[in-house]
Amino acid sequence: MSYTNGLDKPTDYFNTLLWTGDNTSPRSLTGLDFQPDWVWIKRRSSAKDHGLFDSVRGGTKKLESNTTDAEINGDNGQISSFNSDGFSVITGTADNSGVNISGSTFVAWNWLAANGTASNTDGSITSTVSANTTSGFSIVSYTGTGSAATIGHGLGVAPSMIITKYRDDINNWGVYHKNISAGKYLELNTNIAEASNTAVWNNTDPTSSVFSVGTNNRANSAGAMIAYCFAEKKGFSKFGSYTGNGNDDGVFIYTGFTPAFVIRKRTDSTNTWVMFDNKRPEYNVRDKRLGADISDGEASGNTNRLDLLSNGFKNRGTATGSNGSGASYIYMAFAENPFVTSTGIPACAR
Repeated sequence: MSYTNGLDKPTDYFNTLLWTGDNTSPRSLTGLDFQPDWVWIKRRSSAKDHGLFDSVRGGTKKLESNTTDAEINGDNGQISSFNSDGFSVITGTADNSGVNISGSTFVAWNWLAANGTASNTDGSITSTVSANTTSGFSIVSYTGTGSAATIGHGLGVAPSMIITKYRDDINNWGVYHKNISAGKYLELNTNIAEASNTAVWNNTDPTSSVFSVGTNNRANSAGAMIAYCFAEKKGFSKFGSYTGNGNDDGVFIYTGFTPAFVIRKRTDSTNTWVMFDNKRPEYNVRDKRLGADISDGEASGNTNRLDLLSNGFKNRGTATGSNGSGASYIYMAFAENPFVTSTGIPACAR
């Protein structure tokens, strides 16, 4: 298959890396077609907190999607450099098990932003933004005030999903998703159902230039904040919802591409943020899962799994976390291959 420039080659903007730790420090991990700006690392073989690193905050500064902890800065397993085809890790002496301990297996999900930052004055609070308008992804750093405000995100279109974290102290993550309304929120670090609180997103959906924050500390603590913003792009990303059917022959969700990465979350009841990708394993049925809100190692089983297909994903199990009868779910998905290119031509015809 041949591709044109742009989103018709999704691996220029998102891809997954796998490795087995060897305690080498620093260790260069390669295999990407881009220099990543956001790297999400998880040990697979046993329990360990997630590590989220980005080029805006700097690779030495780690956040954990499964905890409320403040940003960890220093010798605790870190990224020493974001490279043209991957990144380098330093295992650290305080905690070398999070990125490269010998014999453990790891996964990293990687996104390209802008490989640089710009000051953004679109909102009432000035932000520092690394935005990729082609792929619809931006990293946004801002200083919260605790008072209702707007923040420039740099995408040029309204985000479909926003993930925020207060960096300076203990606090829950905040999640906005277009399918649960701006008067509600989820927490990346917990399994809560969607909850109502108009003070998180100020009961205001994001626009093409800004997202709104209220007085709630999930999105607007008085201090250093980080936001990861995602806008839907045809053939590359999809953000939506579905209702489970409770059958092994589960619900099919059309995305318009072969997914490389899927996170799904039940919204009408408590359940884990379930994560799948196209490398674990590289064939259907995909039964290797991780949870964004838990430290557990990789799990498998017949009730919580899926197929990654040419134009979407299909649930293959009865687990209440992914396909409960009548249950409501939201998801985010990124592409391996487009089913239809950005110009509207079927990918198989290229």
